Amino acid sequence: MKLGITGGIGSGKTSVCRVFRVLGIPVFSADPEARRIMNDHPDIIKGINRITGKNMYAEGVLNSNELASIIFNNEEILMKVNALVHPLVFKYFQEWADNQNAPYVIMEAAILFESGASSLVDRIAVVVAPIEERIARVTLRNKLTREQVMDRIKNQMDDETRIRMSDYVINNSENEMIIPAILKIHEDILNHLNS
Repeated sequence: MKLGITGGIGSGKTSVCRVFRVLGIPVFSADPEARRIMNDHPDIIKGINRITGKNMYAEGVLNSNELASIIFNNEEILMKVNALVHPLVFKYFQEWADNQNAPYVIMEAAILFESGASSLVDRIAVVVAPIEERIARVTLRNKLTREQVMDRIKNQMDDETRIRMSDYVINNSENEMIIPAILKIHEDILNHLNS
């Protein structure tokens, strides 16, 4: 069985996945995997340069800030880059999942719905947090300005839509405890698998 974990930038997906890992559940993080592919895979490197019309690897690695500024302002380029990278990430996820020995596995992806990865999982948990907490986390972690974080939030699916499409909701605000929510999901999945 596969559980998808998603949520907007700064919602706390990584913290939630850390708890699942402690419970012995393997986690496949789609975003780092996509970054790895974009830096290591010769066909993807060529494709990104072709789509953007410039050398995005002048320093030997992908200039991810430049790519982000291009794709956040151009829906067509974003769609082309996604169409290039996502199928490979999905293929690696399927191969990885087949080799795990656990009651269930997790795919963590910021754009689980937008990328079509939601079709690869059986259930979905969305991580939500108040917008101001998300902005504070991301400005601290990624050294971005408030405006840059807001741009990224605006470019992502909103929480209400994600919640409607998910089986579970984990509230990750300063005054909410995530561990009981995670344990409840873990138990629910194990009960389902044992029934």
